[in-house]
Amino acid sequence: MISRNIWHMRWNFLFGSRGWMLQYAAEVFLRSISFRPFSVKCDSKARQPLENEDLLNNLLTMGVDIDLARRRQPGVFNRVVTNEQELKLFLLSKGASDQVIGSIISRYPRAITRTPESLSQRWDLWRKIMASDLEIVNILERSPESFFRSSNNINLENNIKFLCSVGLTRKCLCRLLTSAPRTFANSLNLNKQMVEFLQETSMSLGHNDPTDFVRKIISKNPSILIQSTKRVKTNIEFLQSTFNLDKGDLLLVICGPGAGILDLSNDCTKRNYTNIKKRLLSLGCTEEEVQKFVLSYLNMIFLSEKKFNDKLDCLIEEKISISQIIENPRVLDSSINTLKTRMKELVHAGYDLHTSNIALLSWSQKRYKAKLKRVLEESQGILQV
Repeated sequence: MISRNIWHMRWNFLFGSRGWMLQYAAEVFLRSISFRPFSVKCDSKARQPLENEDLLNNLLTMGVDIDLARRRQPGVFNRVVTNEQELKLFLLSKGASDQVIGSIISRYPRAITRTPESLSQRWDLWRKIMASDLEIVNILERSPESFFRSSNNINLENNIKFLCSVGLTRKCLCRLLTSAPRTFANSLNLNKQMVEFLQETSMSLGHNDPTDFVRKIISKNPSILIQSTKRVKTNIEFLQSTFNLDKGDLLLVICGPGAGILDLSNDCTKRNYTNIKKRLLSLGCTEEEVQKFVLSYLNMIFLSEKKFNDKLDCLIEEKISISQIIENPRVLDSSINTLKTRMKELVHAGYDLHTSNIALLSWSQKRYKAKLKRVLEESQGILQV
């Protein structure tokens, strides 16, 4: 009887619903489960994808800059299947040199993921725009992304047909392919939305040929098709309200110098203009002079606060008056180093920057050097007399 009670006590002690050993064991078990995902997660983070050794060797023999390619698109090196040899043969058949091919892959490694069939189809579509294979090769050498960024050839074909239908010339399409390739990666509907918006804008401003308006805007600003209609609309409203333009004047500005800033960030446009206005007013200019100054050369809106102020300071330090700068806004196109170098050379040659035309500060290097040579000759002639 006593032994039976002892056995019963042991059972309750070990396995009873309130037994501490069972509870302890359960807690240990649950804790072990809760910690396992953490350890697995750490292990997966520690593991790095292995690079394809055969691919690395192939690319090295092709003259590819591996370090540059890794920085550009590192994921390519983890692929098991790539088409670098097929790409090389394809480009060689189109007239590209080994050096050019190596440069293309170095700067846009994803090119090696395109299939020969896709490359051939895409090339044929480009040839509808470009005059020769060599012309395409030259573009690829400058901007490989423009050709290899997308492999959706159907979308490319549809966009080419649509843009041709709205009057874009072959020259304009070439510019789009090289400077704004995302235009052709856009969905067809997205490009249609922008074109329709531009057509509606032209009609609202009294333009009698919406197709011509669209062609002018895109020709002057190829990047506009990769921006939102909201951004473009806000910039048009900014131009109209800031410079108090009527419909006719606004139309002239948009079709001319204003086309270039239509795709600029709205915040950037307002911030840069506000800085220009504030700085010029502090130098004694009137609001009317500020508006006339900016409107005469709208590209200065691209200048950040620091760049504009630094260039202005650079000119003023050389005793150039603000009135001279307002009359020659293009001088702000030149870099500070160019401005300093040219002003120093001109002063040394005897050119009076305070009373003479300062437009030559923004001239091309060839034209400027020719003028500087004449100034030196005139100065030496006066000294000899």
